[in-house]
Amino acid sequence: MSISPALPVRRGLLYVTLAATAWGTAGAAASLLYDGTGLGPFALTFWRSAGGCALLLAGRALLGAAPLRRPGGRTLAIGFGLTAFQTAYFMAVAATGLAVATVITLGSGPVLIALGGRLWTNERLGRAGAWAVAAALTGLVVIVSGGGDSGTVRPAGVALALVSGAGYAAVTLLTRHAARRGRAEDPVSASLWSFAVCAAAVLPFALAEGPLPRHDTLTVAVPLLLYVAAVPTALAYGLYFAGAAVVRSATVSVIALIEPVSAAVVAFAVLGERPTPATVLGTAILLGAVAVLGAAEARKPSGTG
Repeated sequence: MSISPALPVRRGLLYVTLAATAWGTAGAAASLLYDGTGLGPFALTFWRSAGGCALLLAGRALLGAAPLRRPGGRTLAIGFGLTAFQTAYFMAVAATGLAVATVITLGSGPVLIALGGRLWTNERLGRAGAWAVAAALTGLVVIVSGGGDSGTVRPAGVALALVSGAGYAAVTLLTRHAARRGRAEDPVSASLWSFAVCAAAVLPFALAEGPLPRHDTLTVAVPLLLYVAAVPTALAYGLYFAGAAVVRSATVSVIALIEPVSAAVVAFAVLGERPTPATVLGTAILLGAVAVLGAAEARKPSGTG
């Protein structure tokens, strides 16, 4: 798998949209793994990252790709940002519930990215962009607040969700900053090194938590872990890093809010959950904001702020 970092903006928008859609399926898989196999957040993060790394290495070997270069400081920083994003989110879900953790993590991401993009990379959101971000966040809140059990707001869970949002913002801003300076790394290599850093960082905690699923659940756990490693990890992050290099950071963060929409569709189609009126309304608001912001982005050259 090889994706050139010099993508047209329209293709970058498509890649980020596909990545966010794939991420939404990870939640259902994680719920099944938590409920039936005994795995915890650190173990799931480790297997997700290690599995994604192994799959990308195998793909590179099959394609005869050139040897990997040693990672630079920015790549390592992206890896640690990814570690904070994934691990803190899974911990926030356990501490304060899925809906609250989702609102705070994904809701804080666009705000932090818009501020960081303006201060660090001089990317201006503009009045239309600000309205689109506000509409997207409104849609997100409507989706999760109308989706059933919202959990209990607990300070520890809120803090973890904010750490997760900050990790996500750091990954997006670092990727975009490198691209604007002409130092964007191949998306597959960036994903591979990021997964390697994440797996190494969480391994001690996964060992303490219990890294293996119960032996009587292997027939369920192994296929789910393979899916999580392949689709919402190896594939999705390769697409995400490619798209984030050519699309403005704030736009990337709003498009990524498609993730809970994808999760709601999976819950309806696979888990048999019926969508509530709030879910339908929130989805319409969020997708409308994404469409408006995506159309505005596609009219701009990739190098504009």
